[in-house]
Amino acid sequence: MPSQEANAVGGTLQERVVRTIRNDIEAGRLVDGEALPSTRDLAKQMEVSVFTINEAMKSLASEGLIENRPGSRRIVRSSRPVTPPDRAGRPPHTYFVGGYAGSGKSEFGRVLARLTGAAVIDKDTITRAVVESHLEDLGRSPHDRESETYLDRVRPREYENLLATVLENAELGVGVIATAPFVQEFSSRAWIDRTRAQLDAHGVGLTLVWVTTDVETMHIYLRRRGAARDSVKLANWDDYVATRIDTDFRPAGAHVVIENSADSEPLQSQAARMLAEVAASR
Repeated sequence: MPSQEANAVGGTLQERVVRTIRNDIEAGRLVDGEALPSTRDLAKQMEVSVFTINEAMKSLASEGLIENRPGSRRIVRSSRPVTPPDRAGRPPHTYFVGGYAGSGKSEFGRVLARLTGAAVIDKDTITRAVVESHLEDLGRSPHDRESETYLDRVRPREYENLLATVLENAELGVGVIATAPFVQEFSSRAWIDRTRAQLDAHGVGLTLVWVTTDVETMHIYLRRRGAARDSVKLANWDDYVATRIDTDFRPAGAHVVIENSADSEPLQSQAARMLAEVAASR
């Protein structure tokens, strides 16, 4: 097959396709019994060859995650059903899951939710409609996420709302899983210490999680999800990577790193190990 696909940095394109589909299954975005798009549609979504999709499907079938049926249909067969544990008697804990756009942080947050039974509070989900309306009122595109107008006048309010929602749950003794890029917040030791103290005052622990991947995998994630808010990033990808992405970034405080590149351990395995370590430390 074309050498560009076989020699892609950070794992072959086939490995990236496998990981993307596996993550969607583990995160519950693809559910047991659901039919996958056709081979050609998947190839178009991920901008890879039909050969690469077919090889990736063989790998997923060998893991028991999909079933090949007559007529070229492929059905999701999640071999990892998750039953949230009984949390009675366990101290509440909150997880802040951060990472660049396309890193897989939302998928990891959903995996954590399925393992713990905790609620997911995603920044985009709880603020997007208001953010888009506000940007239009400011004369900007509703999908703007790169301009100084957004960064200075809108973004701070998004994170205020997210944190307020997390703290409202903490007041009730409830831990949650909050997902957002968190790049600025995780860069500030003062912000981390203050937030940890606010949660601790209500008896809620905090773990910072940074999800990292290579830029090629980010590119595949963003192309596949096709969100309008990513259009500027994708149209100016090289500049975006050069000016906004630091693959060596890590939070300023104590944290857990989750690797989400093509050849990394599955997210669910990493999540289970992290949860066991958190439980042992509390």
